[in-house]
Amino acid sequence: MPVIKSAKKKLRSDKKRTARNAKQNAALRTFMKAMRKAPSEKAFQAAQAAIDKAAKNHLLHKNKAARVKSSLAKLITKKEVKQTEKKAPAKKKPAARKK
Repeated sequence: MPVIKSAKKKLRSDKKRTARNAKQNAALRTFMKAMRKAPSEKAFQAAQAAIDKAAKNHLLHKNKAARVKSSLAKLITKKEVKQTEKKAPAKKKPAARKK
């Protein structure tokens, strides 16, 4: 335990900051897991907001935040491609010409 008065104050502020950071990190992980489990536009927007807040408060490096957002965005495009493949009927091969 700290003995000096300023060290005691620093310990109190560090505990508050640690608790705040842990809460924000937990929220960030929750949104990212939800996005990976069920990719949707709404889930992506929520995850993106949480990632931006974490980067703003220096919980994530700005380049890591960009990389994570990019990977989550790819999940949405993969989902859209899969849905369009299911809806589009398979093309039939043209019949061979007779001579």
